[in-house]
Amino acid sequence: MAIISETIDPAFEVVEPDPAVAPFLFNSPHSGIIYPRAFLDQVRLDMPTLRRSEDSLVDELIRPVTELGMGFMRAHFPRCYLDVNREPYELDPRMFDGRLPAYANTRSMRVSGGLGTIARVVGEQQEIYGRRIPVDDAMARIEAYYKPYHRTLRRMMVQMQRSFGIAVLVDCHSMPSGGGRDERARVDMVIGDRYGTSCAGAIPDCIEGELRRLGYSVVRNKPYAGGFITEHYGNPASGMHAVQIEINRALYMNERTYQRSEHFENVQRDLILVARALAAIAHLELAPARAAAE
Repeated sequence: MAIISETIDPAFEVVEPDPAVAPFLFNSPHSGIIYPRAFLDQVRLDMPTLRRSEDSLVDELIRPVTELGMGFMRAHFPRCYLDVNREPYELDPRMFDGRLPAYANTRSMRVSGGLGTIARVVGEQQEIYGRRIPVDDAMARIEAYYKPYHRTLRRMMVQMQRSFGIAVLVDCHSMPSGGGRDERARVDMVIGDRYGTSCAGAIPDCIEGELRRLGYSVVRNKPYAGGFITEHYGNPASGMHAVQIEINRALYMNERTYQRSEHFENVQRDLILVARALAAIAHLELAPARAAAE
């Protein structure tokens, strides 16, 4: 159930296992459900419509990875309020009352589609706001929530790399089930590795192999190759790897009520099996580096 609040404090949650036993951070940047009251005063849409942009319950699906000694992070703010899977200043000047800073990226395809750092639309191109919002409002959201989120994400990745020699970010999202001729209706999960550039090939190979063994239909990079987070944090040459997983919502939830379905626990269990499989290949690859360090 969505929460209406005067503030979002804390803005996000981090679980850092002590000790960490594998170099993995599972991240859910779009599952936040705390809606600021001031934001709701600005919008023209009702709550069920706003929630269509959420990756509902994805954070709950992946949270048990902490029991395996892996890191976990999730946003508390909703995606329609602020999207941390974008550049920090990917903004549409038509949305704002006032001048954007010169360094803002106003021409990206995501901005053109209404899905910048501050989104203009949700769902089927439904306009979120009934009027322009102050530029200072957008800047305040970025300073208060976006920048601390990414500072923390970067710190955790660097810390894992120092401890293990590599760091792997698993960025977790959900996709509408689609319908009719929509290809997504026939796909359970999409693995995004920016077409082989954001992580070592063994990582998506392992994820896909385990998911297929468990009976899921899986494709890579189409229609989701990974967003800003996957691209920005994935640098295999430096030991930083990032991969995105998109999960078909019909597998685990009722898309109309935003509630868990009877299959939620099965999907959760299977994702933990995927995490175990990833830990196994990481230990094999890291063993020589550890021995050298000792």
